[in-house]
Amino acid sequence: MFTDPIADYLTRIRNAQIARHKVVEIPASNLKKEITKILHDKGYILNYKFEDGKPGTIKIALKYNPKTRIPAITNIERVSSPGHRKYTGADALPRVLNGLGIAVMSTSKGVMTDKEARNENVGGEVLCYVY
Repeated sequence: MFTDPIADYLTRIRNAQIARHKVVEIPASNLKKEITKILHDKGYILNYKFEDGKPGTIKIALKYNPKTRIPAITNIERVSSPGHRKYTGADALPRVLNGLGIAVMSTSKGVMTDKEARNENVGGEVLCYVY
């Protein structure tokens, strides 16, 4: 049992990209599945597959530049942690790299990016920054 499963999820992706792995397997949860869908929709990962079973896993195909083999995700960092939650209102949503990156947020309307939350005019917990 992990004390912070989202930090573990982000660390597994970060470590797999440093080691230049093509695929990384991560234990599944509903929140991790939603974050994976957002990363795929925004073009940070190539593909993903949710595998059913007793523990359940997420297989993520990582994305690299075909010529230089530089990962698509330059930095992925946890913002809110179980010991120190970071909440923000709709009027103070974060902008990552002046709009070039994304902030993944957990809101009352579901998990979404900072841009989607700004359009929905809703605040929530800032889970992580990706750029």
